[in-house]
Amino acid sequence: MATFRFLHAADIHLDSPLHGLARYEGVPADDVRRATRAAFDNLIRFACDQAVDFVVIAGDLFDGDWKDMGTGLYFARAMGKLAAADIPVYLLAGNHDAASVLTRQLPWPPNVHQFGSRRAETHLIEALGVAIHGQSFANAVVTENLAATYPEAVPHHFNIGLLHTALVGHANHYPYAPCSIDDLLAKRYDYWALGHVHDHAVHSEQPHIVFPGNLQGRHIRETGPKGAVLVDVEDGAVTALNHVPLDVMRWSRVEVDCGGATSLDEVNAAIRTTLGRHHAELADGRPMIARVVLTGQTVLAGILHDSQASRRDEARALAAAISPELWIEKVQLEVTALDNRTSLTGAPEDFLALFAEAATAPDLAQLLKEEFDAFLIAAAKAGEPGDRDLARVVAQGDWPALLATAGAALGARLSGATD
Repeated sequence: MATFRFLHAADIHLDSPLHGLARYEGVPADDVRRATRAAFDNLIRFACDQAVDFVVIAGDLFDGDWKDMGTGLYFARAMGKLAAADIPVYLLAGNHDAASVLTRQLPWPPNVHQFGSRRAETHLIEALGVAIHGQSFANAVVTENLAATYPEAVPHHFNIGLLHTALVGHANHYPYAPCSIDDLLAKRYDYWALGHVHDHAVHSEQPHIVFPGNLQGRHIRETGPKGAVLVDVEDGAVTALNHVPLDVMRWSRVEVDCGGATSLDEVNAAIRTTLGRHHAELADGRPMIARVVLTGQTVLAGILHDSQASRRDEARALAAAISPELWIEKVQLEVTALDNRTSLTGAPEDFLALFAEAATAPDLAQLLKEEFDAFLIAAAKAGEPGDRDLARVVAQGDWPALLATAGAALGARLSGATD
């Protein structure tokens, strides 16, 4: 068999916006808006520089319907660069591609080969002895096991299975085209090029079953290096597999231990030190967008929860001093009170008693309302809503959860506690 190399990418989501930075005035809007295109430009450049023999894209090249044909024209021009370098592309439609009406109207450049959606197909590259099997999504929701109907391996060829799937399930992804590792192994292919899961993962090495992850992180749940996988093949066997970072902006979750802190100056010093170390180790020369998560037990828990907006602004100032390309998406508070009476794990008994008393004491009820209103307004200014945020708890009317989350902050406010 021939010696060759190919590039495996997936989940490019061209022109999908980056989320979580709309309120931050210092972020370069044009760079954020073009991030997925810039990452794709990096992929095209890398493929040409490495003189790969072909590129496979395992679904979700696009991100649903485009606002106009500009996205499709951009893609066509990018494929023209690969055509000039004599690099063919093999791709299939994932759930986001299938949701787009305009995608189905786009004429593909001659070097682009898309798999159909009615049944699994096979494309042969005879000069290399390669057989690529795949099937596109016919619609946005595919719940059957597509892999089960893929053809048998072509003898005397290096067989690649191209599939958009979450395997047997992934916590952050819909279970589209579900299948097991055993389903894939049963086909006796040499490499499975998967897509849909946005984290890079190698589920098997004999044969290789690989998710490259998405090309560019788009929000705080897509952290760390993002890119594609470069695969070298000799004599029908994978000899090297390397994840190549191609992202242009990087997301990161930065946990800051505030345990034992007794002043806000100590908290800020911990944020500065941890952010600086994290940026130096993980940014890799790229702009970084970080969520700062304050953790640990501290006597300042109430004050920190009651001044979340100030913590965010101070964290952004500290980040700007570290690098002009380090931005804070949000400050999330997971600190607990030192004595555990007003921790995040349960509603404080004192506050439950206060609320019970307020039912028969109008003056107390009014005082609590004023203090809660002030606290909730401060919390709302702290950033984008998230799974643990007070806005969600209030919207659901979950007052025990609100007391559990806000007890320490309200305690500091009612007691007049200061730093």
